[in-house]
Parts: sequence; structure tokens; C-alpha cells
Amino acid sequence: MDTGIKGKQTKMVTEECTAKAVGSGSLDVFATPAMIALMEETAWKSVAALLDPGYGTVGIRLEVTHDAPTPLGARVTCESELVQVDGRKLTFEVRAYDEKGSIGKAVHERFIVEEGSFMEKALGRGK
Repeated sequence: MDTGIKGKQTKMVTEECTAKAVGSGSLDVFATPAMIALMEETAWKSVAALLDPGYGTVGIRLEVTHDAPTPLGARVTCESELVQVDGRKLTFEVRAYDEKGSIGKAVHERFIVEEGSFMEKALGRGK
């Protein structure tokens, strides 16, 4: 896999993704956890089709800032770019913005895993 792969996702700010609804605050604005989820989704989807069958990625690190509020009804767009590949570790630069400008940015690392053995390991932790 090579650097330079880009992803893009767009989401409307609905009541379900507000800080009040997800428990990260008391206001009806786009929640930081919702922004983070959109950032992760944008990154993993950008490379998913390039992986061998039975493989996926999991998030292992995220450095994020949420710099501006976005109200209900606004549209948030997220863009990612794969900037480093180190074996199975992928590093993305991600930014989120609404109609008024930038609302957040992140450096996000994901690790390529074989899904079956990863799930076995996860299930083993629950016993």
C-alpha cells in the first residue's frame, strides 16, 4: 500500500450526534465523539478495498483537536490522507470542516489485522 490514498465522508449534524445525545456535554452541537467516529470511518474506508479478503484495520492511536462548534442541521465533511506506511501500521492526517471552515484535525494510526484471529483474541479476553 502506498501513501497518498485519500478518503472523504460527509455527515449531517442530527440530534443523535450531538454532545447532549452522546453524553459528552449538554449542548446541541456536533459531539467530539461523533467527529472522532467520522474521522476513523473516513480513514478506514479509504483503504478497505485495497486489503486482502479477510483483513481489515483497527484504530490504535488518535491525536485530535476539536476546534469549533457545529450546530444542528449543518453538514460536516471529513477528509483523510494516508501519509505513512510502516509495515502493517498506517498513519493518516485527517481534517473535518463544516460550511464555515475547519472544525477539527487529527493524526490517526491504524493497524492492518487478519479479522478472524483478531476476533478470536478479542473474544478470549472476555472469558
